[in-house]
Amino acid sequence: MAISENPFAPTVVISNISPLVEGGRFATKRIEGELVRVEADIFKDGHDEIRAKFLWKKIEKGSPLGWSETPMSPVDNDRWATELRFEEPGLYECKILAWADAFSTWIHDFERRLTGDQEDFATDIEEGRIILEQSAERASSSRKDVKAIKELEKELSKADPDDIPELFESSDTRDILYRHADLSQATENEEPFRFMVEEKLAAFSAWYEFFPRSAKGKENEHSTFRDCLPRLEDAKKMGFDIVYFPPIHPIGHTARKGKNNTLTAKKDDVGSPWAIGAKSGGHRSVEPLLGDLDDFEQLVIDARDIGIEIALDFAINCSPDHPYVKDHPEWFFQRPDGTIKYAENPPKKYQDIYPINFHCEGWEELWEELLDVVLFWVGKGVRIFRVDNPHTKPVSFWEWLIARVQEVAPGTMFLSEAFTRPRMMEMLGKIGFTQSYTYFTWRQTKEEIIEYVEELTKGEMRNYYRANFWPNTPDILPYHLQNKGPAAFKIRAALAATLSTSWGMYSGYEFCESEPLEGREEYLDSEKFQLKERDWNATGIKPFITRLNQVRQAEAAFQEYANIEFIDSDSNQVLAYYRWSDSDPESRIIVTVNLDANYKQDSHIHLPLEKLGIEEGQEFQVTDLLYGESYLWRDSTNFVSLDPRTKPVHILKVTVS
Repeated sequence: MAISENPFAPTVVISNISPLVEGGRFATKRIEGELVRVEADIFKDGHDEIRAKFLWKKIEKGSPLGWSETPMSPVDNDRWATELRFEEPGLYECKILAWADAFSTWIHDFERRLTGDQEDFATDIEEGRIILEQSAERASSSRKDVKAIKELEKELSKADPDDIPELFESSDTRDILYRHADLSQATENEEPFRFMVEEKLAAFSAWYEFFPRSAKGKENEHSTFRDCLPRLEDAKKMGFDIVYFPPIHPIGHTARKGKNNTLTAKKDDVGSPWAIGAKSGGHRSVEPLLGDLDDFEQLVIDARDIGIEIALDFAINCSPDHPYVKDHPEWFFQRPDGTIKYAENPPKKYQDIYPINFHCEGWEELWEELLDVVLFWVGKGVRIFRVDNPHTKPVSFWEWLIARVQEVAPGTMFLSEAFTRPRMMEMLGKIGFTQSYTYFTWRQTKEEIIEYVEELTKGEMRNYYRANFWPNTPDILPYHLQNKGPAAFKIRAALAATLSTSWGMYSGYEFCESEPLEGREEYLDSEKFQLKERDWNATGIKPFITRLNQVRQAEAAFQEYANIEFIDSDSNQVLAYYRWSDSDPESRIIVTVNLDANYKQDSHIHLPLEKLGIEEGQEFQVTDLLYGESYLWRDSTNFVSLDPRTKPVHILKVTVS
């Protein structure tokens, strides 16, 4: 709480502001146009009437814009709130201002005196006139407002006491006096806090990952960037708006891995793209077999023309052949014998990768170099980066790098690929990562899913951590998808696409690729180490994926991050929830999912009719947006039957006649 310059002046207390991240240390994340609710406890000594307002301004270099403001209103028990929408992306500085309002206190007390036995009101009226006179002085910059206040003075002086409250009833009159209130003893919160407002894509997106080198789908023919356009068009037809490429840089030859991660590569083995660096260059170069930088830049342009953004992997790995190893050996971890350590995550060993030492003596030059790498690709048209293993690098580095990139290229997005300790994953979200991978990949039971989604959307994480749900990745083929058929893949896709506003899948998912490396959550014949044979024209579950994404695009309820509530169902194998929209009241969706990929599950679900805007006994229609069927329901309890072979999920739009 800030203290007035006059230590004897009455002060208003402002505390418990929300939503703040670590008390305002980090910016709270929201999306342009999203409804934002700001609350605080506001009170003071005595019985004065309080007024408060929320103020904000966009932080931009050289910006002449001053503070914008909106009034706050009391909610309950000294809690105040306001709602607004930030219409433009950017970083906003915010504060709350509160004061004891002389006019509101005077009119409140005057009305109370009228209910008693007081007969002489001359002194009270004169007190009100003086308050108006002072308001007129503060309104000197507005001739219109001065004139209106002076007119009020005249009317007050000649009015009958019983008629005085009516003089000040109109909202226009109250607004004028609010605008010119005495703020000389106002209190504002001690430290300004910030909102990071980003474009819609930062919170609502559908990602598709594929390896450019496998674009043709031929295991013995390396593809090029020019071969990728059909894959981008295919992804667009399925409804994806971001296509993520694993590293596209030159791949090292020293200690190159062979197929299935074998230690000895054969002559034609292509190696892991995460082993970055060769004679042809490092992080600013592209693998020659893919083409050149001009080819890549043209692909970015072509992709954007069809509505696709290409996301690049920012992997801070170096093969033993990377130019950094020769030019800056001090950037790496040295063994006592002078050799460089390769990467390990026991029992996994990455003999083809040298990790960077971020705490080396030349760390400042190293950090600037890595920043320059990101900005190099920004200059090539890339505005989205998927960051490989950010949890193995200092948090301070990421906070610094992301802030610097945002200064040069506002709106650049970063997806954190961190499957690690919860606190680390959370901190990466706080310091600036736009979106984050999650534990969804392993959440299977009804209880696990409900608990996890509520943690992400109902608690503090909602203010800084944007979950991106992936049912699979090139690194992860979860046990519950291994050797499974279309039902399992449809169920997990439906959950990912409807539980979170952002989701993604690694290519091959649409064909239900599910053959595992025995005893591991990994793919047999992993595409990380070889070209992949695929019939890209096969159907698989493409129609289902396409319809899922179409529904998400059409319904605002799926585009607002925290608008989800779970519905009671009688079966542990049936998960039910509803979503709604603050911007579109007609978008009310009920989702029911059969979590059992093997057997049909029947269940009653119990709807919260009041929250859905439905009166008890009122008939309403639900239409399945996936399959086109409609049902008439009346009561809160309704029956659903979900067969994994035909309809494992219902996405039901509610229509009230």
